[in-house]
Amino acid sequence: MPKQNESRYRPHIRKRYRHWQDSLNAIMEPMDEKQTSTSIDVGSSLREMRALRGLSIRSLAKLSGLNFNTLSLIENKKTSPSVSTLKQLAQALQVPITAFFETAISQPDVVFQKAGQRPRANFPHGLVEDLGVGLTLGEGIPLLLTLDPGADSGPDAIVHTGQEFVYCLKGNLTYTVSGKEYDLGVGDSLIFQSHLPHQWGNRGNNISHSILILCPTDEDDRSTGQHFKTEELEE
Repeated sequence: MPKQNESRYRPHIRKRYRHWQDSLNAIMEPMDEKQTSTSIDVGSSLREMRALRGLSIRSLAKLSGLNFNTLSLIENKKTSPSVSTLKQLAQALQVPITAFFETAISQPDVVFQKAGQRPRANFPHGLVEDLGVGLTLGEGIPLLLTLDPGADSGPDAIVHTGQEFVYCLKGNLTYTVSGKEYDLGVGDSLIFQSHLPHQWGNRGNNISHSILILCPTDEDDRSTGQHFKTEELEE
């Protein structure tokens, strides 16, 4: 397929799962400063959306009620807009506020990560690391899940869209899917439809490490909050 067609499809795929990716990115603490500086470019997103609508900076300033100099500084990456500023711009451009991040985050062609340099998030008795950093595996985002002994997903069963895949690298991990238990040891794997009520936990005496791939089929999927209940995810 010609390259121009490939580029036309990529934004559609990113937009489809943007809310899911946003919820994941919101809890991650980037370990690589270079990744942080290049992952989000609100200024370029603003310039692109303004140009697509045939608006000058002065015209957008008048529509949004914002200062011309402020918009110029944002587009030239000399200042970061506040949430209230983004809301004013989103209203003027008639787009959701997430649009500034949808168009800014491009999917890389290659992702190489050194151990200890991945975006990560701590949750009670565990750690989750982003193995993809913007590059998905079809519909899924690969994660590295580390669980302390006794860690679990909580008392409530998890239900979300798509499929879920887990592969045990070290230690033990128990998944309960529709009331049936699956005990995973090193080298064991499990894949299932995520609409089935499920829970997980480390019932062993040692730390466990697993590869987890969540594959949502709805842009409003809330599986991140269900799986990893951190302070940042609580509303």
